[in-house]
Amino acid sequence: MTPHTEIINDLLKLAVDSGASDIVVKSNKPGYVRLAGRLKPVDMDPITSPEAQAFIEEHCPKVFLPKWHDEGQVDYAYSAEGVGRFRVNGFHQRGLVSIVMRHIKSKVPVFEDLGLQAEPLLNLAKAKDGILLVCGATGSGKSSTMAAMLNWINQNMDKHIVTIEDPIEYTFQDEKSLFQQREIGLDVPNFELAIKSVLRQNPDIILIGEMRDRETFETAISAAETGHLVFSTMHAATVAQSLTRLFEFFPPEQQIQARRQIAGSLRGFICQKLIPSLEGGGRVPANEILNADAVVKNLILEGQFDKLQGIMEGSGDSSSYSFNKDIYRLIKAGKISKADGLRYSPNPQALEMNLKGIFIKS
Repeated sequence: MTPHTEIINDLLKLAVDSGASDIVVKSNKPGYVRLAGRLKPVDMDPITSPEAQAFIEEHCPKVFLPKWHDEGQVDYAYSAEGVGRFRVNGFHQRGLVSIVMRHIKSKVPVFEDLGLQAEPLLNLAKAKDGILLVCGATGSGKSSTMAAMLNWINQNMDKHIVTIEDPIEYTFQDEKSLFQQREIGLDVPNFELAIKSVLRQNPDIILIGEMRDRETFETAISAAETGHLVFSTMHAATVAQSLTRLFEFFPPEQQIQARRQIAGSLRGFICQKLIPSLEGGGRVPANEILNADAVVKNLILEGQFDKLQGIMEGSGDSSSYSFNKDIYRLIKAGKISKADGLRYSPNPQALEMNLKGIFIKS
C-alpha cells in the first residue's frame, strides 16, 4: 500500500469507528470528520496536496481520469479494504487538491434502524406508479430513506428495479425483487444516455439518483404515465420548496401544462432533516410528507399551492403531515429536546402553540 493511501485509509478507519458520516481533506490541513452534523479536526499530520492528488490518481477509475485532468473535479466510489465503501468528490481549490468522502454503509437500512415511521412511507412505496420525491439538504439522509423503502419492496414484492446512480450508494442483493444498478461513467457513459434508455429495460420501478433537470423530470413523467413507479431525490428543504423547484423546470408559458403533468404523475413528497438526538449523541430524522391524493392533485391542477401546507398541518390521518407535527411527536417521545425542535422547525411559533395544545383543525 502506498504511503498516501495508508494515510487516508487510516483517516477513513478512524472516521468509520467514530461513526462519522463524512471526511474532509483540505491540502496542508489535518483531516476533518463530520460527527452528528458537526465538523471536527483529527489529531494527525497535515495531508499535502501532492498526497491528495496521488490518492485520487491511484484510485480513481481510469475512465474518469480524463475528466479529472480536464475539469479539475471528479466523482467516484472508493472501497478501503476492511474499512468500507465511500463516495468520493475530488476537486481543486486555490490550486490545491481537496477530497470530500462520504461513508456508504454496506448494510441496506430498514426503517427501524433509521428511526423512521414505516406506515406513511409504505403508503407511498406500495404505489403501482407515479413519481415519489425524497427531498432535503445534503447529508439529510435522503438516500438512506429511499434505500429503506426499496429494501422493503425487495423483501415483500416481486419487482424489476433499475437504478441510475452517480455513484451507486447502496448495493442490493436480489430477494423477491430483481435489481439492475447502473453507475454513471462505469456502466453507462453519462446520465442522459441512461435516462433515455431506461424505459426500454422493462422496469417496474426506476430509481433516478437526482432529479436534476427538465429532461430527467419529463422522462420520469413519461415513466409514471406508462405505469412505472419512479423514486428520485431533490435538494429542497420543504414540500413547498420542492414543488416550486419542479415548476422551475418549465418556462412561464408552459406552467398550465406543467400543472396538468405534475398533478397527474406525482405520487408524493417526503422531505427530511436530521435533528440531534437526546440519546447517544446521534441524530434522528424528522419528516414532512405530502401524499398526493385526489384532493392534493386537484389543488396542484388549480394552482392553489398555498393550501397544501394546511393539509399537512391539519390532516387527520397519518398519510400527510408537516415538519412541525413530526417534530412535536419527537419532542413528546423524548427523542429530541424542545430547544432543538424549535431550532429546526420551519415555523417555531406554530410549534410553540402545538406544545401548548393548540392545533389547526382539519
